[in-house]
Amino acid sequence: MNRNELIACHDCDALLQKPRHSGKGSARCPRCGAVLHRPSAVQLERITALTLASLFTFLIAQAFPIVELDLNGVTSQTTLIGALIALWNEGMELVAIAVFCSTFLFPLIELTALLYVLVPIRVGVVPAGFNLVLRAIQFVRPWGMIEVLMLGILVTIVKMTSLARVIPEAALFAFGALTLMLAVVVMFDPRALWDIADTLLARQARAAGPRQPGARASNGSTQAR
Repeated sequence: MNRNELIACHDCDALLQKPRHSGKGSARCPRCGAVLHRPSAVQLERITALTLASLFTFLIAQAFPIVELDLNGVTSQTTLIGALIALWNEGMELVAIAVFCSTFLFPLIELTALLYVLVPIRVGVVPAGFNLVLRAIQFVRPWGMIEVLMLGILVTIVKMTSLARVIPEAALFAFGALTLMLAVVVMFDPRALWDIADTLLARQARAAGPRQPGARASNGSTQAR
């Protein structure tokens, strides 16, 4: 049996034949019951549009101030990057690096990598480094913690209201919208794109067809000359 026709269960590592049905049902591992195939989750148009919107919202959330504090007429505001710089200057380098990776670097990698594979797949092209990019998405996805940041911001705002007047800024609403959009994006399993890529490659191979013997001989004679 061709190894490309096999699939390994991500929970119990059982080696099974890849499901070949196009219905709306899902295929499960007969050993542990884990979901192996879910055709209904492959909605490229919606997930591509939502990923693009999430990327724009992410950039807005990073570029604008989160809140403005007004204490006895003295106002101050900062962006997430400004807060990270402040943590670094206060000697909390490890905390700054952890927050930077979980709230900026890893979410940005996931969104850009998803767009890198989704946009070409929509037009029927498998991009270069397809397998490596999908593995990178699966690696960084658990470490993106925008929702934890949003919860921390809300807790801080509640505590700060007793000390100063807190004015929400654009980035706060952007982070709220981004949290909701990412909750939908992470429901999309990028492993489903492997099946689409296999179908596209098989279709391209059939379209190319077998090489004609005459053409091969002609090429050989040309090279000989």
